[in-house]
Amino acid sequence: MMLNVLYFASLRETFGIASEHIALPAPATVAALIVVLRARGDSWFDALGPDKRWRVAVNEEMAVMDTVLQVGDAVAIFPPVTGG
Repeated sequence: MMLNVLYFASLRETFGIASEHIALPAPATVAALIVVLRARGDSWFDALGPDKRWRVAVNEEMAVMDTVLQVGDAVAIFPPVTGG
């Protein structure tokens, strides 16, 4: 299944891209997507590591790791919002 993955703020800068299409076998979850992204190594593993803070939204709704993904979903990955 094809997903549209969007990267925001510091993640966009770290990865050097704002968005991309990624194919995953169905059924897939947010956790499966993160595994694929971390497998790219280096900056991907570092930025999306289990010790880092980041959030995921699927179709503009906050998601958790076991959220099931559907064909054509828009998955946004972004650092937590801070204010001040």
